[in-house]
Amino acid sequence: MSKKISELHAPVTLDRTIELLAPALEADGAVFVDGTLGLGGHSEAFLERFPNLTLVGIDRDTNALALAGERLARFSDRTHLVHAVYEEIEDVLDELGIDEVHGILLDLGVSSMQLDEADRGFAYSYEAPLDMRMDATQGKTAADIVNAYSEQELARIFKEFGEERYAKGVAKAIVEARKTAPFSTSTQLAGLISKVIPFIPGKSSGHPAKRVFQALRIEVNGELEVLERTMPASIRSLAVGGRIVVLSYHSLEDRIVKQALVAAANSSAPLELPFELPEHAPVLRLLVKGAEAATAEEIAVNPRAASVRLRAAEKIRRAA
Repeated sequence: MSKKISELHAPVTLDRTIELLAPALEADGAVFVDGTLGLGGHSEAFLERFPNLTLVGIDRDTNALALAGERLARFSDRTHLVHAVYEEIEDVLDELGIDEVHGILLDLGVSSMQLDEADRGFAYSYEAPLDMRMDATQGKTAADIVNAYSEQELARIFKEFGEERYAKGVAKAIVEARKTAPFSTSTQLAGLISKVIPFIPGKSSGHPAKRVFQALRIEVNGELEVLERTMPASIRSLAVGGRIVVLSYHSLEDRIVKQALVAAANSSAPLELPFELPEHAPVLRLLVKGAEAATAEEIAVNPRAASVRLRAAEKIRRAA
C-alpha cells in the first residue's frame, strides 16, 4: 500500500466505532459489512483488530474500490469487495452465500477522496467538470441537473436538501445564466452562487456555495432515498447480537437514521392493546443516547469529524 492512500483518508471516530462494534465481532466466524468502504481506513483497522473477521466491503465508487483493494491486499483471503450501493446489502450477502452478519458500519456522505479529487466536481474550490457522481460509471451529473431542471425544481432541492435560505434566488440566477451558456464546471457555478448569497463576516459559515453543492450531490446520487431503503435492509441483515453503527454528517441523514433505529427499538404494539405480543417487541437496543459528536481532540486532528453524528444499536431479536 502506498503512503498516499493512507493519507487520503483519516477514518472518523475510529476508536469509538471499534469500541461499539467489538462485542459483536470477537467471535470466530464473525462477518463485518463496511457499507461505505471508501479507501478502507475503517475496514483495515477492523481486520487488524479481529484476526478471524471476514469483511464485506461495499462501495459504488469504482476508484475507491480499486484503492481499497490495494490497501487491504494483505487480507485478501478474508475480504469480499463489491461494487454496489449499500441499499443492495441483502442482495450482496445473498450472492456471497452469507445469511446474516455481526456488524455493519455506514459512514455516510461524500468521502475525503471524492472531495480531494479535483476532477470529480464535488468541491467548489477546484476547477472541475460539474459531475458529483459517486459512481462515475452511470447516472446523471450535476451539470445535467443545473442545465435541465426547472427553476421550481432547482429551488426545491436547494431548499430541501441544502436547507439554503436563498434557494429561490440561486435557482432564478442559474436559469437566467444558462440562457447564455450551459454550466459545465464547479467554479463556474460556485462563482454565480457567490454573487447571489451574501457573505456576512462573523455570521456566514463556510463558502456561500456549500449548501447548494450539498443539495446537488444528494440529488445526483439519490442519497436520502437510498438511505431510507438501506436502514431497514441493514437491520434485517443483522444476526441477533449483531450491531450497527452509522455516521451521519448533516441533519437530513441523521433524521433518517434516527427514525429507523428508534422505530426498531420501540414496541410496535397498537396503543389500544392491553399487552404486548412477542411479534411487537423491540428488535433493536440503542447503544448510545441520542447522537454522539466527535471529541474535541479528534476534531483537532481531523477537522472533517466536526459535523459527524454517531448512532448505534444492537439487534436483540429477529423480526416476526
